[in-house]
Amino acid sequence: MKVVAIGLGLTLAVTALLVSAWGRVALVPGVLMGFLATAIQWEATRRLQREYRGSTPEFFKAVGAGMALRMAGVLLMLAAIVLDRALFAPLPTAFGFLGVVIPLLFLEARLVR
Repeated sequence: MKVVAIGLGLTLAVTALLVSAWGRVALVPGVLMGFLATAIQWEATRRLQREYRGSTPEFFKAVGAGMALRMAGVLLMLAAIVLDRALFAPLPTAFGFLGVVIPLLFLEARLVR
């Protein structure tokens, strides 16, 4: 649950920064990409907590699953930009996703303990 709370806080902060820089056009990409990043990181952390029991193969399996989820998030972000460039402007969309997923990624080690 910590991941969700921190992710939602980051989503609000990043979206506020994006709206101040790009205006209302950055509101939807900031919120949606922040929610996507939070959901991805929540699942990656959940898998790491559930699957890692101390052995190296289990650790790499769980970390690999998290990396695959994050790559799927990047592909979803790119698909949104390509499919509806008017709604998902490239820079606000990318910053909305990366501005949430990267800090949560760095916090993952702390949250797993």
